[in-house]
Amino acid sequence: MSNGKDFGTQVTDGFEDVENSKKTIVAQSGSILAESTAPGHSLDRYINFSSIFNFGFIILASWESFAVTFQFALFNGGPASMFYGSILAMFGVCAVGCSLAELASIDPTVGAQYRWTANLAPSAKRFWGLIQGWITVSAWTIACAGPPSLISNIITSLAIFNNEGYAPKRWHTSLIMIATMIIPFIFNLWFRKLLNTFELIGGILHIVLFFVMIILLPTTGTRNSSEFVFKTLTWDQSGWNNQGVCWGLGLLTITFSVSGFDSILHMSDEVKKVHTRVPKSIIMACVFNSVMLFIFVIVLLFFMGPLEPLLTSSLPLLQVIYGATGSKTATNVIVAVIIIIVFLALFNMFASVSRLVWVFARDKGLPFHETFSHLHPTLNLPLNALLLIGGVVTLLSLIYIASATAFNALIALQSMGLYCSYLFPIFFMLLRRLRGPPPPYGPFNLGRWGIPTNVTALCYIIFVVIWMPFPQLLPVTKDNMNYAGPIFGAVVLLALLDWTFSGRKRFEMPIKRYE
Repeated sequence: MSNGKDFGTQVTDGFEDVENSKKTIVAQSGSILAESTAPGHSLDRYINFSSIFNFGFIILASWESFAVTFQFALFNGGPASMFYGSILAMFGVCAVGCSLAELASIDPTVGAQYRWTANLAPSAKRFWGLIQGWITVSAWTIACAGPPSLISNIITSLAIFNNEGYAPKRWHTSLIMIATMIIPFIFNLWFRKLLNTFELIGGILHIVLFFVMIILLPTTGTRNSSEFVFKTLTWDQSGWNNQGVCWGLGLLTITFSVSGFDSILHMSDEVKKVHTRVPKSIIMACVFNSVMLFIFVIVLLFFMGPLEPLLTSSLPLLQVIYGATGSKTATNVIVAVIIIIVFLALFNMFASVSRLVWVFARDKGLPFHETFSHLHPTLNLPLNALLLIGGVVTLLSLIYIASATAFNALIALQSMGLYCSYLFPIFFMLLRRLRGPPPPYGPFNLGRWGIPTNVTALCYIIFVVIWMPFPQLLPVTKDNMNYAGPIFGAVVLLALLDWTFSGRKRFEMPIKRYE
């Protein structure tokens, strides 16, 4: 009990004396902070604490993400994998979040992972920084196609639900994806100061709908047995005949739902009191989302009804809600609110990733860095970086028309790339703790819990990454193959080629932050 009390005191005290800590950090960093805030290189700081908290809260939208994707876990692992996996993910993601929050308190930078990796690496700093930058930027750029893809799947499933004769075509999905992207793109251009309002609306919807679901399902749904929830392991639906493999693959749906909280970091240049608010937001987003996800998983498993009908549905959530309410109107309304929340997450994602691309280009990490590091003088935002992201999402949407397999292969990079982007800075931070001296801490630090938290985070990340390249179905064909490993390898190869031929001469990010 005393250790838990000490840790709680450290967390609370860590956020006090903010101004003194900030002055210390500024004094230690000197010219690097001066460079990041130089004229023509800075963004307006207008985001308050409630907005940056809701920003991370919504962009994860963990229980909603799981609600519209849990069909994948039904084929591999089933209820047992979903329940125990949510517990593992809760502790794992909180360890990762606390580890990154500590680094954010030291250096709350838009570049985040690649800057931390470069500054903490024991040697070859610029090499590690560039490689990490390519991984993080590529993963997040591709990830921007995730919400449009998710929304298009929900909309087409709703269309089938309301009109059984409707048979969606691939070009329907592509057009929905492009249409979904247009409004967040435009709002990021001219209405970004409304971000605080959007975050408040999204946060309210996120919480209210959560309570609606956890009250609605137990009240009206058909209850499953405790044995079904805790002991049912699905291992004969996907072709895999190994129960351990099926449990591990089922875990991926859970871990996908709680990834992406580092998006908060990429808004650092626009957050007020950044050294304290960004770390607190990361921790709170991880804790609240993982706890809400765990509660939702339990309620869903107990009251989702029989398993068999859900295995044949493109969106089992529709069957669960309709089975509980018996009303198509109620089902449509609830699912429509989920679409709105995912839509707001896309708005946040465009804002976050455009800043990440911009700052990586500003550090000359990208080819054509002069173009993508440009800050529009009137809009005061990285317009070219935003256009690049919009172009990538549009291209991916058009690729879907030609080949759904190619589209799925490309977006498979998202989760693996993000988890690998967490791996390197935490590993190098752990090395600094063990070898010493540690970097100058910011207002929040893990203290005596630093080493066990970093080790827990690394074990969780490695465990998750091991399962990511496994195919979901057997036998493996070109259509159902898991392309996460090959696509990730292609990005790393591209980064290595860039370093060899150009990047080692071009890349100029500061690398003496923690010396």
